[in-house]
Amino acid sequence: MNPTRARYWLATLMTCWSLVACASLPTVEADIAKAQAPAKPLIQGADGKLPADAGASLLRKRWAKGALDLAQQAKLEEAATGVPLIAGNKVQLLFDGPATMKEMIAAIAAARNNINFETYIFDEDELGNQFADLLIDKQRQGVTVNIIYDSVGTLGVPQKFFDRMREGGIKLVAFNPVNPAKVRGNGWKVNNRDHRKILIVDGKVAFTGGINISDTYSKSSPFRSKNKSTDQSQVGWRDTHVKIEGPAVAALQWLFIQAWTGQDVDDLREADYFPEPVVAGDRIVRVLGSKPGGKFEIFKAYLLAMREAKKSIHITMAYFVPDDQTLAALVDAAKRGVDVSLVLPSVSDSGLVFHAGRAFYDELLEAGVKIHELKLAVLHSKTAVIDGVWSTVGSTNLDTRSFLHNSEVSVIVMGAGFGEEMERAFREDVRNSTQVTREGWRKRPWSMRVKEWSARFMDYWL
Repeated sequence: MNPTRARYWLATLMTCWSLVACASLPTVEADIAKAQAPAKPLIQGADGKLPADAGASLLRKRWAKGALDLAQQAKLEEAATGVPLIAGNKVQLLFDGPATMKEMIAAIAAARNNINFETYIFDEDELGNQFADLLIDKQRQGVTVNIIYDSVGTLGVPQKFFDRMREGGIKLVAFNPVNPAKVRGNGWKVNNRDHRKILIVDGKVAFTGGINISDTYSKSSPFRSKNKSTDQSQVGWRDTHVKIEGPAVAALQWLFIQAWTGQDVDDLREADYFPEPVVAGDRIVRVLGSKPGGKFEIFKAYLLAMREAKKSIHITMAYFVPDDQTLAALVDAAKRGVDVSLVLPSVSDSGLVFHAGRAFYDELLEAGVKIHELKLAVLHSKTAVIDGVWSTVGSTNLDTRSFLHNSEVSVIVMGAGFGEEMERAFREDVRNSTQVTREGWRKRPWSMRVKEWSARFMDYWL
């Protein structure tokens, strides 16, 4: 069975399964976070916790006048998530498949001790086989290779593809098996998925974001490509990843290890997973991992940042089906004069999610939110930049499934330097998009309205 078609049918099954019981997102109260916030934010460095005054000084250097107060935001997020900031990192923005795969392949080829790889989709296609061959080769060279792949994201991928890697000495875990007979003691949790994309090499360099291992990423989108063809088959997916070096790599390593041990499988083989951290750059980041039944760290961070925005909220989002609190945060921000601009899909690999997201356009446009739909390319990026100083890149969509039922990862980067890179990317996405106007939207055909209404009725289960 074609992997994409197989994933579609299992998603339908998961939707039905979810009808049995509905979880709910917590109410996020900014006043409570402010009351619980520390006097000064905790920032960790290569040598451990930085003195409070040194940490506050680092944030002041990254604070733009009239924008979101980074020191205050850092304290709010720490109170809400319990996760500290980490200083001393180098963070490189990567766009679309070819550029990202080039960097990941180079990092894997240079591995000397261990490779930990966690992904939602790992297809058996040209790109997937290239990755598998390289990982097998590194294992044969004596590098310890461990892989977590999601059993829904890889539904339809022949088992022999993973068996070949296993026979090559790689240790693999299928996250929350679809087949109940393969579950080892954690219960059948088919609705809870591992949507993270994390690669860590030698504990020194890490990659994360929205990009899976699939031939859908073999070409670039118009974002970086000189190919302006109107033939959609010649256009790659639009996505974003980051490459991280420095102390924050250890935080991503912990997320991988927690996911592995949470699957009730064999222990990880011994390797130097946590080498002595070194200062690699000047970026201050917060690594947030969320999972079903957890503390909703990513959801809380998003909401608090949007509510504190002073100038702008710029979001590029693959699957946009906002819950009530997220919708209210965007609408309220627009009404108080914040430039709220969204880049959303015009084509999607998930029709139900696509139409469910469009069901919110009327309310958003009425409030003054600007909506742009990306042309040609399938949009798979999950990024945001607020006031040009608070940025996030990760696997997390702005929808209930990501916040309630998926294991996700998001990296928050504090500062105007990285924020300007994010703003340039956002402007390029807008340039490659068509703006949706309130007047034009009201003239859409009734057939579209019916699809939106039907999809929104099911938006919780998408």
